[in-house]
Amino acid sequence: MNNDFYYKAIEPDESLLDFVENIGMFHNKSDKPMEVVLMPDGRIDLFFMQSESKAFQVTLIGLENVPEQQVIPENTLAFKISFKPLGAEYLLQTSIADILNSAKILPEDFWNMTTDDLKNFDAFHTKIAKKLKEILPKEIDERKRKLFKLVYATNGEIKVLELSEKIFWSSREINRYFNKQFGLSLNAFCKILRFKASLEHIAKGRLFPELNFTDQTHFIKEIKKFSGVVPSELLKNKDDRFILLSVLKQQ
Repeated sequence: MNNDFYYKAIEPDESLLDFVENIGMFHNKSDKPMEVVLMPDGRIDLFFMQSESKAFQVTLIGLENVPEQQVIPENTLAFKISFKPLGAEYLLQTSIADILNSAKILPEDFWNMTTDDLKNFDAFHTKIAKKLKEILPKEIDERKRKLFKLVYATNGEIKVLELSEKIFWSSREINRYFNKQFGLSLNAFCKILRFKASLEHIAKGRLFPELNFTDQTHFIKEIKKFSGVVPSELLKNKDDRFILLSVLKQQ
């Protein structure tokens, strides 16, 4: 990865695993902006960010189902929480349907975080983990918890009908829940998870379908849909512009 770009992420402890994928940070240490491509990854990101050109800002980024060109300003430092969908519902306690492929600015004092909290990542991690555990509701809809466990365990390759039968929740109600809460269907979310799992294979140079794609043509089409380029171009990752792939290559 670009030596001017530093990334770090820590998985939460078991009590938060159904709600949070990781707590992390990135730092563009360069005095030049970075042009990057954000690819769908099934996460909802809450950023606490500052740079030379922008004051402290709190931003919530919804789910994405298309790739997006973005510019990270020079000397930008960001600490973040990457939520799973249940985290948006139960920890942020909000629908994110209105920010599909979009974002919104939150109050600067959200969760009582300030610029001082961006001085030390370990202290930030400790503070945020404590906060998340404090606001985690005692009552969780176990159908939803089981639904996401099955979806993640299969990299999105489980059929909606099979899910419905396993958790005793009708397909129609599941899709109504997804569209109202997250802004897309369960099937669309599953395709994003399958794409993300395929990225792990591409990062290792395996440019052929290993998951439930119809054939090579279908695989290439789906990868291009979510990244904007074919798998071979994605693997090259010119100028490390596909940050998610760069991170996977380091793992």
